[in-house]
Amino acid sequence: MKDFHGKPGIAVVTGGTGGLGTAICHTLAERGSAVAFTYRSDHEAAKRLAAELDATAEPLDLTDARQTKAYLDNVVERFGTIHTLVHAAGPLVPQQHLSTVDPADFGRHLAAEAAAFFNLVRPALPALRASKGSIVAVTTAATRRYPVRDGLSAGPKGAVEATARALAAEEGRFGVRVNCVGPGMLTDGMAAELVANGDLDDRALDAALRAIPLRTFGNAQDIAEAVCFLASDRAGFISGQKLDVDGGYGV
Repeated sequence: MKDFHGKPGIAVVTGGTGGLGTAICHTLAERGSAVAFTYRSDHEAAKRLAAELDATAEPLDLTDARQTKAYLDNVVERFGTIHTLVHAAGPLVPQQHLSTVDPADFGRHLAAEAAAFFNLVRPALPALRASKGSIVAVTTAATRRYPVRDGLSAGPKGAVEATARALAAEEGRFGVRVNCVGPGMLTDGMAAELVANGDLDDRALDAALRAIPLRTFGNAQDIAEAVCFLASDRAGFISGQKLDVDGGYGV
């Protein structure tokens, strides 16, 4: 499958060294796209992934609007245009009741999620308009069916989804499509980190499994498949939508 073979320019992926971002980068490359990815601090993982894919890797703080614009301007200067923009970056979100969340922490997560997404998309729009490109934001299935203690993730990611719908409505006249993918419970990515640090114990995992009709957890490749489909021309008449990849949890 070579969905992106021959497309001018490059795909940009944020959070490329994360569990989901790495799978997305691999899948885009396997399907014919040149890839440039950003990461926050894992330099060794970035070097390995860049070498594997012959990709371009740059550290980037997405909460810094000027730095983000400078990065995207440089990508366009080097590669001509951007045909796909995938936002897969985001902070590790602790599981806690909203009543225990400090307002300053909630503000920081809004900045790291919603403001970061806008900082990324806004300077990329001229290139995406020129290429009639696609934006895909990786959010969460929790904005459809809320699991208790996940508000610090669902709230800010809900703002990302609302922004994505607004962009789809406004940018469609230029041929730009904007969609979201909502991961459910996975064996990779943030869920794996929450299990490792004890935020999700066996009791919580058992309850999560019982709530999924397919009675299994997903993985990073499930998310990468959805992202790459929505970014490809096979989804050429799909915009302003969210595809939850959650084993049926949202039903």
